[in-house]
Amino acid sequence: MPQTLSELMAMLQHFSQRVIPLWTNVDNIIEDFIYYYPLLMAYIWMFGAIIFYFRFEWRQHGNEEHLPELTEYPPVSVLIPCYNEADNIRETIEVLTRQKYPNFEIIAINDGSKDNTLEILTELATRTPQLRVVNLHTNQGKAVGLHTAAILAKSEILVCIDGDALLAPEAIAWMARHFIHNSAVGAITGNPRIRNRSTLLGKIQVGEFSAIVGMIKRAQRTYGQIFTVSGVIAAFRKSALHDVGYWSNDMITEDIDISWKLQLGGWTILFEPNALCWVLMPETLSGLWQQRRRWAQGGTEVLMRYFNALFRWSSRGMWILYAECLISITWAFLILAHLIFAPFELLTESTRQSLHDLSPSWTSMLLSITCLVQFGVSLAIDSQYEARTGGIAKYYYWMVWYPVIYWMINVGTTIAGSIRALKKKRGQRALWVTLDRGLRK
Repeated sequence: MPQTLSELMAMLQHFSQRVIPLWTNVDNIIEDFIYYYPLLMAYIWMFGAIIFYFRFEWRQHGNEEHLPELTEYPPVSVLIPCYNEADNIRETIEVLTRQKYPNFEIIAINDGSKDNTLEILTELATRTPQLRVVNLHTNQGKAVGLHTAAILAKSEILVCIDGDALLAPEAIAWMARHFIHNSAVGAITGNPRIRNRSTLLGKIQVGEFSAIVGMIKRAQRTYGQIFTVSGVIAAFRKSALHDVGYWSNDMITEDIDISWKLQLGGWTILFEPNALCWVLMPETLSGLWQQRRRWAQGGTEVLMRYFNALFRWSSRGMWILYAECLISITWAFLILAHLIFAPFELLTESTRQSLHDLSPSWTSMLLSITCLVQFGVSLAIDSQYEARTGGIAKYYYWMVWYPVIYWMINVGTTIAGSIRALKKKRGQRALWVTLDRGLRK
């Protein structure tokens, strides 16, 4: 113990001489990771998406109606879980009846809606022969609704869409072909497109679902496994669902959970970009925050739930995907740590001398150029699926705002969602919530 003030000061000086350089080195490593991790992943996604495009999309064999050539048309059951969907469900079912597929039924599940969703479904059932209505008197959650409908379905192929989704007429045929040709396929994820594009957030999400969501799904399929099927448009093999125990009713994102259960169970998930589905997305910051926080929480819940399952050799295909998800969460927390400790770093002479690094530099320019290239590649790939909206190129200008708005939101929602996942009790039922659906224009 120091006996005098001078000895104490000497100890503090000695400590600072050792710790500050060490922290500076650590902080430099963190800064490099924060910069280069998204840069590296952008190129990994781009190369994976390009490979997928030339393997599966460049020369697709369909007829003049943009339909795949099928040798048979097995029966399909379309499942639509509904909670307070009075504003959307009529249009969803009317569009669904226009499918260019000869053999399908529709099962709509009213999950304790508080509005007149049940009345609308009952009325639609009287004039829609394919439609069956299942009513759950209390809110049981989307997973329970889907499980109930899957048990009641007459078909081996199940197509699941949300109550606000407009399914393209060719979608069922494009998804069914994979189940016909490959018995190892347990699920197909479709290609959701944004319906509401009247606000800045809506226009940016057009680019996000093209340059980020669609590109990542293509890349993940190229490299092996897919993190999640799309919750608004996905198809499943009923026997595969039965094999893994169907959806878990205590996971906040049932789509992420079932994707991991299927793949850990040895089933394959494919991405079908021709299975288009037009959906409504949040167009307010609060609605976007709640949605992305929920997605982040669901991702963290899955990483926690299936950690032990990864130690099986049969699960080795999921190791890289698990590591990438864990690293992305770590990246968000490191950004937070960097922002918290940045004011303290200003006290050191070395940091004051390096303040010029905060100005535009070659790393910032490289990141910006990479972002623009990524958007350009995604536009080139996805343009064929945006013909009915007048093309996607007009959204390129709005897409450049993605890093400014969405990176900040994603960092915050990843941190908040991960914390909520850590605090959640296992077995707690995940119930429906009403989210911002944006403007219908």
